Amino acid sequence: MKILVINGPNLNMLGIRQPEIYGKTTYEDLKAMISAEAERLGVAVDFFQSNHEGALVDAIQQAYFDRVDGIVINPGAYTHTSVALLDAVKAVSTPTVEVHISDPETREEFRHVSYIRAACVATVKGRGLEGYLEALRLLAKRDS
Repeated sequence: MKILVINGPNLNMLGIRQPEIYGKTTYEDLKAMISAEAERLGVAVDFFQSNHEGALVDAIQQAYFDRVDGIVINPGAYTHTSVALLDAVKAVSTPTVEVHISDPETREEFRHVSYIRAACVATVKGRGLEGYLEALRLLAKRDS
């Protein structure tokens, strides 16, 4: 099984950006945590991060051509604005889990809407970085 982990805008700034919300663990540390869990699950994992909406759409589409079995995505702020990401996930029909480090529904009102959620098989929110591992396990379980 092969899973692509996609992170949207500002997630490359983990450990620096609002540590009171997102913690002090860096993006590289997060990738190492995910890689360790993927190895434990016997799953291959690749990573993609961009601050650009079109690049995220391209990564989702490329996952289809690369025959990726599942996508874990934290769209960042594009969660609340991007119909393009929703349409891309719908187009590829790859099982996708939406992840949020914090719980957007407990934050500013504009964060309460998730466009991409309608195309996802599950959402994990408010579980910190552990949410990524939970998402991996959900996708691995679907494939077993």
